[in-house]
Amino acid sequence: MSSLGSFTSPELAAGTGTWDLLVPFGSVEQHGPHLPVDTDIRIAKMVADLAAAEVTDAIVSPALAFGAAGEHAGFSGTLSVGTVTAAAVIVEIVRSAGPEWRSITIVNGHGGNREAVRIAVQRCGSEGRTVRSWWPTDRGGDAHAGFTETSVMLAISPDDVRVAAMEVGVTEPVSELFEQLRAEGVRAVSPNGVLGDPTNASASAGRLILKRWVAELVADLLSVRQQDCAAGSVVDMSGDMNS
Repeated sequence: MSSLGSFTSPELAAGTGTWDLLVPFGSVEQHGPHLPVDTDIRIAKMVADLAAAEVTDAIVSPALAFGAAGEHAGFSGTLSVGTVTAAAVIVEIVRSAGPEWRSITIVNGHGGNREAVRIAVQRCGSEGRTVRSWWPTDRGGDAHAGFTETSVMLAISPDDVRVAAMEVGVTEPVSELFEQLRAEGVRAVSPNGVLGDPTNASASAGRLILKRWVAELVADLLSVRQQDCAAGSVVDMSGDMNS
C-alpha cells in the first residue's frame, strides 16, 4: 500500500512520469442513526488504498474530507463546502501537480460531489491538464446509508456501525425521489436520513461489494498505461449509489 505521506520529494522526482495519483474524495455528512458521518471518506480511502496495493507505482494522497453535502443540511454533523468550492479545490490540486504524475484520479465516495467533479474535470481539460474520476457503482442497490454502504462499513469498520440503531428509510428508487431531493434535501424525503434498508446488511456482502469496486478501479488504472488519456477525460463508473 503506497501513501503519499510516506515518500520524500526526491523519491517522487526520481520516478517522474511513472506515478499514478489517487485522490480519495468524500464528505462529512449524516448517514442515518447507525453510520458515522465520515462514512464516505472511509469508503473512498479504502477503495483507493486497496487498488493502489495491486497496481505498481500507484500512490494514494490524503483524502479530501469536505465535499458538497448541502442536501444533508439540517442533520447534525453535516459539514459542507458546497459545489463551487469543492470544484475549485480539485482544480487547484491538479494545477499544482508536477510532471512526476502520469495520471491523477479522483476516487469519489459521495454522490453529492458529482457536479463538483464534473466542473473540475472540464475546467482542467480546458487548461490542458488531465484528471480522471472514478465512482463506485452499485446498480440496483440503495442510495444512502442503506444495504450497500452499511455492508461495506461492516466489512471495513464494524466497530463503528451501530447495529442496534439500524432503521429502514425511504426505499423508493432515487430516480423517483431525485427532484424532491434536489429541491428540498434529504430530510424532507427521509426523516431518519436513510435512503434504503440497512437491516439486512452484512460484512460478507460488504466484502464482495468492495472487491468488485477495487477490481473496477484497478482495471481503470491499468487502462491508463495502455492508452493515452485525452485531456480532461472522465472515466465515470458511477451508478445508483448516492452516498
